[in-house]
Amino acid sequence: MSLASRMLHTRWFVRAPIGLFRAGLGFLAGGRLLMVQHRGRSSGERRYVVLEVVARPAPDRAVVVAGLGPRSQWFRNVQADPRVLVSIGTRRDVRSRAVVLDPDDGAAVLRAYTDAHPGPWAQLGPVLAEWAEPLAREQGEADWLRVVPVVELRLG
Repeated sequence: MSLASRMLHTRWFVRAPIGLFRAGLGFLAGGRLLMVQHRGRSSGERRYVVLEVVARPAPDRAVVVAGLGPRSQWFRNVQADPRVLVSIGTRRDVRSRAVVLDPDDGAAVLRAYTDAHPGPWAQLGPVLAEWAEPLAREQGEADWLRVVPVVELRLG
């Protein structure tokens, strides 16, 4: 397991930026990170996750990736209830809708990200590949990028 992957599996590390966003300091991340407030699919309780933005196809759109795979809790929660609140830049708690992109569109977003951001991809790519390559083999999918869950957040 790579260092980046170990860090993303460390609860305190991934939860640390949530406090910044909740304190109204999310603008310090520029538009590179955003916070999604969603509901637990079983508990109904408010949950938070900070994610890296991999694309901004329009001012009212932001695309994120379930970097730890389709079993990521936040991803499963937004599949159950796509109504979320998004904080990005200076915008806070914007009513939004989470839409899971189809595998072709998701893979295209990831390919564009690799070209536009080779440095960050050097860190993100191996983390994704750790779980996505075996999952793709298991599903008989030749292109492992097609099994990575990619979500477009449509800000309202």
